[in-house]
Amino acid sequence: MRDHRIPALPAHHAGPQHDRVATPLGLYTIRIRGRLGATTLSAFPSMASELQGGETVLTGLVEDRSALFGVLVQIEAFGLELLELRQIAPGPTSRESGGERTPDGLWG
Repeated sequence: MRDHRIPALPAHHAGPQHDRVATPLGLYTIRIRGRLGATTLSAFPSMASELQGGETVLTGLVEDRSALFGVLVQIEAFGLELLELRQIAPGPTSRESGGERTPDGLWG
C-alpha cells in the first residue's frame, strides 16, 4: 500500500507581517456619482466634500485598512456608485516624522 500523504505548507509565514497587511495612514480621494445630500454626507464626518459636475468627491485622511473598508461599506449601504478610490498622498510614519500620533490621528 502506498503512502498518499500530501505535504502541506502553511498558508502564510508565521510571525508579524504588518507591512503586508495594514494599509498605511494616507490622504484619499473618493469619487461618487451624483450629488450627496446633507444626511448622506454626515455618514462621512472625517471627509471633506466637493461637487465636481454631477459627482461628489470626498477627500480625507484614512487611518488604516479597516477605516478604508468602513468608508466603502457606508458607500455600499447608501447604494452609491463608487467611481474612483485613490490614495493621493501617503501618510507619514512615526520614523519619518520622529513624532507620536496626536489625538486627532495625525503625526506630530
